[in-house]
Amino acid sequence: MRQFELSLLPWNVVFGAGSLSSLPARMDALGFSRALVLSTPQQSDSAERVAELLGPRACGTFTAARMHVPATTAAAASARARELGSDCSVSIGGGSTTGLGKALALDPGIPLIAIPTTYAGSEMTNIWGMTEDGRKRTGRDSKVLPVLTLYDAELTLGLPLSVAGPSAMNALAQATINAKDTRTNPVLMNLALEAIGAIADGLPRIMCNPDDIEAREQVLYGASLAGAALGAGVTSLHHRLCHTLGGSFATPHAETHTILLPYSVAYAAPAVPHLMKNIAAALGSAEAAGGIYDLATSAGLKTSLADIGITADDLERIADIATETDVPNPQPVSRAGVVGLLEQALAGKRP
Repeated sequence: MRQFELSLLPWNVVFGAGSLSSLPARMDALGFSRALVLSTPQQSDSAERVAELLGPRACGTFTAARMHVPATTAAAASARARELGSDCSVSIGGGSTTGLGKALALDPGIPLIAIPTTYAGSEMTNIWGMTEDGRKRTGRDSKVLPVLTLYDAELTLGLPLSVAGPSAMNALAQATINAKDTRTNPVLMNLALEAIGAIADGLPRIMCNPDDIEAREQVLYGASLAGAALGAGVTSLHHRLCHTLGGSFATPHAETHTILLPYSVAYAAPAVPHLMKNIAAALGSAEAAGGIYDLATSAGLKTSLADIGITADDLERIADIATETDVPNPQPVSRAGVVGLLEQALAGKRP
């Protein structure tokens, strides 16, 4: 007999090419009138474009968002929001900018409107993260979920392949973690499998033809579903390791997910062979971990922790930090097991 519980988040999503143009009217409908527009320094032009589109609805910009949301950056953005009397923020960019918007939703408590231009998927989750003193803290809070998310595939056309590939693999990780865990209810599991299929279909097409808007839209669709699966679902050892590496070793977020995912899946495989078959089928592969690795290599992506600056001398410390507290996972987590996983990821060979 099938038994499960389902509690979904209050998503408010607009998906479609050209949907950015509807932002002013949708902001009016939400009752906001003083938006602080957020971006990274590299996407300041996009922030200015959004501010210009909003006209008097935009009270200013903050273009210093950084990866892993340093606490100092969050504090500076919070001060800017208070100074301008912002009643909401509008983030345009990837996970770094969305993450900053989530930090502002916590303090000073202004709602977030998210406009993703990568495949991070974090805009669909209630998970926040912030880095301070070499450690990344994460949590869940309904306040950080965007009150509106606009998905416009046209905004992803300028995304370089060097960013698009790892970003899509980041989203794939969010979906895969929930497709391989028995704590995930069947509704979210099917959502995750749909996300895996969409990303596996669209990513190779993007890498062959960066101007393929339908492929870009397919991966953006997959990323949205992947984020939804993570937002209403679970995390496990994979995310613990990624946050450990990002917070304590400053590794790039999407590349870290890309490299670790095949080995995280291989680690869990003995405990859930039936779920691995579902993931492999969604990938169009004979096996789950190997299929993920093949997808990454076919896209020309990094597959070794050495490629992002990790050495053999770092592995023991990573394992220590990652196992300081218990982490739920299909396969029980041990320090020795984590070291073994990391050794495989450092070698970078097909699992």
